[in-house]
Amino acid sequence: MAKAASEKLRVAIVTGAASGIGLATAELLLAKGWKVALLDRDETALEVAREKHGKSKSVRVAPLDVTDERRVEKAVADTVETFGGLTGVVNSAGIAADKHVFDTPVDLFRKMLDINVVGTFLVGRAAARVMMDKGGGAIVNIASISGLRGSKGRSAYGASKGAVVTLTQVMANDLAPFGIRVNAVAPGPVETPMVQAIHTPEDRALYHRYIPMKRYGQPVELASVIHFLLDDAQSSYVTGEIIAVDGGYRGAGLIVHD
Repeated sequence: MAKAASEKLRVAIVTGAASGIGLATAELLLAKGWKVALLDRDETALEVAREKHGKSKSVRVAPLDVTDERRVEKAVADTVETFGGLTGVVNSAGIAADKHVFDTPVDLFRKMLDINVVGTFLVGRAAARVMMDKGGGAIVNIASISGLRGSKGRSAYGASKGAVVTLTQVMANDLAPFGIRVNAVAPGPVETPMVQAIHTPEDRALYHRYIPMKRYGQPVELASVIHFLLDDAQSSYVTGEIIAVDGGYRGAGLIVHD
């Protein structure tokens, strides 16, 4: 089985691929021999990725707003046309906010759901329609520990990531008959530009207090788990799972403090 998996066409779409977990995942997949479409709505960040990777025949770099159904379907079709197929998707595009429930505008809540949940659904559905005709594949969604536990200031973000958790499990159920596996990773705090923009020194002190490993994760530490979930040679019997990659935060009770 491992030999067959290694000979199989390996093509992945990564959204939110211009920075953070998405970029680390795209770069790890490229290093592992995958062909990768790096998609992001941030044109400036995409240009940096294009300068670094754009000359490779294994890379396609293109802008994408994951909330635009027509453009999502075109991005999937363009990737299939460029590389001859599609076997993996990483839904890493997302936004975050840390606001008390009283200070959370409805417009922000709706935007959070649109990008984090609807965008994940649109990309996953478009990809699955291709995969079902080409022998299956794997989808990995980026959830969050904020979608598994009720953290302060996460009414919009936590609700959106909780929806991603359930969406992942439903998609895994619906798509299993077509040979498509769907899983999610739930990161704890990770050193990404988004986290650096919203986490205050006080936030960092709180996380260090409640994470047994007492540190933030690195994007590559998430990328390695995502690669495991995409790779049929390693995870062919894994679907519908939500894997917390959080330094022990989700499972901790009383912990030892320094």
